[in-house]
Amino acid sequence: MKKDGSRRQFLAALGALAASGAIPVGGALAQAATGGGKSNRIDVHHHIIPPPYVAAQRDRILAGADIPDPASILVWTPQRAVEEMDKTGVATAMTSISTPGIWFGDPAAARKLSRDCNDYAAQMGRDHPGRFGLFGCLPLPDIDGSLREIEYALDTLKADGIGMFTSYGDKWPGDPKFAPVFDELNRRKAVVYFHPTGADCCSNLMPGIPASAVEYLFDTTRAIMSLLYNGTFARCRDIKFIFSHAGGTMPVLANRIDGFFGRHKEVADHVPNGARVELTKLHFDIASQVNPSAMAALLNLVPITQILFGSDYPYVPIPATAFSLDKYGLPAADMQAINRDNALRLFPRLKT
Repeated sequence: MKKDGSRRQFLAALGALAASGAIPVGGALAQAATGGGKSNRIDVHHHIIPPPYVAAQRDRILAGADIPDPASILVWTPQRAVEEMDKTGVATAMTSISTPGIWFGDPAAARKLSRDCNDYAAQMGRDHPGRFGLFGCLPLPDIDGSLREIEYALDTLKADGIGMFTSYGDKWPGDPKFAPVFDELNRRKAVVYFHPTGADCCSNLMPGIPASAVEYLFDTTRAIMSLLYNGTFARCRDIKFIFSHAGGTMPVLANRIDGFFGRHKEVADHVPNGARVELTKLHFDIASQVNPSAMAALLNLVPITQILFGSDYPYVPIPATAFSLDKYGLPAADMQAINRDNALRLFPRLKT
């Protein structure tokens, strides 16, 4: 797969800045990241690459990794992750499986792989107390298997939430087929984290442009739209939703989408309080999105209380977002909210 040149250049430039001293490293970066020597960030967009996942899907993982050296992510280990967290002031990382996920058409294989990955992540948490949380992965679109894995992840492993993708083949999460899963998560008042992927329809629309370049952002918007249109947000009011990368293009399109529901009375009952009201209840991480355009649009949609720190590690170095946020110029109270306090409301166990 041809890699996205702009992202490759960005990562190369980041490395050059670190090497030149423009980005502090080691303990100096941890101090710059937190305003002192104490680690306090909670990273809600932090991936793991467990050995069972590599064994089952190595070629797909490498093909989907839009980074200059895809094989570099295969050297991931929990200890490497802890070392990088320590350098960047990350106290706790909520772990999840990234694209391409674990579903490739075989329900039995997906059930086994989701269980193996969840068990591995839970053991990481036990091996490194306080450093790792868990968004349990599901074998969606296998509904029965997913309901069983929700029970296991939340009741047995004590997962902090459930991780999903913005689409599954030709279906987005608001599809009625997925309603039993969301109804169960709503009953449990769960946190649900969404990571982008490329839908079947749109992953190869333009030759030479990988899905991660722009399609991931559009698929995040489609996922949110599907949850609005099919009434999932209005029905499942006890789920705490988190979307990656500042919600993709949704902050820019929010008024247009709100107008759509206002003009089409036949779907207005799906969002009885209006689309914008539902959108303002969502949470968004800012992985790779700390720039004036994205932040202005996001802050126009939701208050600071709905914004969370996320890194996209190991696919993107933690400083790519951490250092950008530190230099962005937000008030200290807003920085504390994004780095930690907003996540503490979602994951109160981390207060202890």
